[in-house]
Amino acid sequence: MNPTAPTASAPGLLIIGGGPAGLMAAEAAREAGVAVDLYEGKGSVGRKFLLAGKGGMNLTHGEAKADFVQRYGARAKEVGAWLDDFDADALRAWARGLGVETFVGSSGRVFPSDLKAAPLLRGWVHRLRESGVRFHAHHRWLGWHDDGALRFATPDGERAIRADATVLALGGGSWPQLGSDGAWQPWLAARGVDVAPLQPSNCGFDIGWSDFLASRHAGAPLKPVVAHWRDAHGLGHQRQGECVITETGIEGSLIYALSATLRDAIAKHGQTTLQLDLAPDRTLERLERDLAKPRGHRSLSEHLRRQAGLTGVKAALLHEVLDKTQLSDIALLARTIKRLPLHLKRARPIEEAISSGGGVRLEAMNEALMLNALPGVFCAGEMLDWEAPTGGYLLTACYASGRKAGLGAANWLKELQR
Repeated sequence: MNPTAPTASAPGLLIIGGGPAGLMAAEAAREAGVAVDLYEGKGSVGRKFLLAGKGGMNLTHGEAKADFVQRYGARAKEVGAWLDDFDADALRAWARGLGVETFVGSSGRVFPSDLKAAPLLRGWVHRLRESGVRFHAHHRWLGWHDDGALRFATPDGERAIRADATVLALGGGSWPQLGSDGAWQPWLAARGVDVAPLQPSNCGFDIGWSDFLASRHAGAPLKPVVAHWRDAHGLGHQRQGECVITETGIEGSLIYALSATLRDAIAKHGQTTLQLDLAPDRTLERLERDLAKPRGHRSLSEHLRRQAGLTGVKAALLHEVLDKTQLSDIALLARTIKRLPLHLKRARPIEEAISSGGGVRLEAMNEALMLNALPGVFCAGEMLDWEAPTGGYLLTACYASGRKAGLGAANWLKELQR
């Protein structure tokens, strides 16, 4: 490694991380009149933002504020306070200010009118540059020197930069190839910051299919189905949606919505069971009556198709949990169709997850998102200890926390100057 260059100073605010939280922190601080330098480890900002928008940029969600806030589970109170300053309506108005109109889809999700992320990001970065934000690409943060200076790896060797205030917006542990690799965890922990271990969220789960199912039906959608599960208090819940069979288990929007609950249950008990209703439009009584009709010379597969509306992967799943004798038991077969038990062994690795849970505990920060152990250092985005389902909730909270941290840092700097 090249020798470390002399320590430089960054007047104003130094932001590390060019995702939505970091960019919003930069915008908020500039609006407050603070000089901003933004450092990004990759060659350009917003890479995860662009990838997330590949299938249609889901910016936020159109549901009522009270319901919206509850999507953040145990952190609803804290995240709700961020949203008081910048909620879904504010995000849509912000996008409109960049010339991007939005619409509410049939699912309640909010999208740009062209469904694309790139035009919004380009307009945003252009506006930030015009406002005076200075961007520094290919600067990968390496932690702190003993004297408190920030260390950066650059193509020209290591640099040391001293800042009066810093916003860390480094992401969690999902999609590490785009920069969110969680490398920051030991550096913050070593300086007395309470960090909860990162873990996968909005992820799939391993089940362990037979070779037949894995080879013949991996990638097959399950729709519609109704998931049944029990929470940590033993209360039963259900939710309709869609999911997908994978080579090792199951994933998809319905599974992602339950992933935190399922993951925590596995951590507590070693595994957990999720039940799927494969025929939500039919009652148990109807299934029993229809399946009891004579098969004649028809195969079981044909009988299931005619009398239960089950084909392909749904029929194959029954063979995963019932043997030949059990499949002949009409009452048991009908009950299994209505409550197919799936024994989930483990969550898929965090590198495959859409997002991550864990991170800097909110108790380690004040209301302005400044670290109690490191005055002048603020954190925002997915590196904080909160999680939410897909549907625009993740992105909205990243924006809101970035704005909160950017304004907090600007106020901190102004207090220093008094």
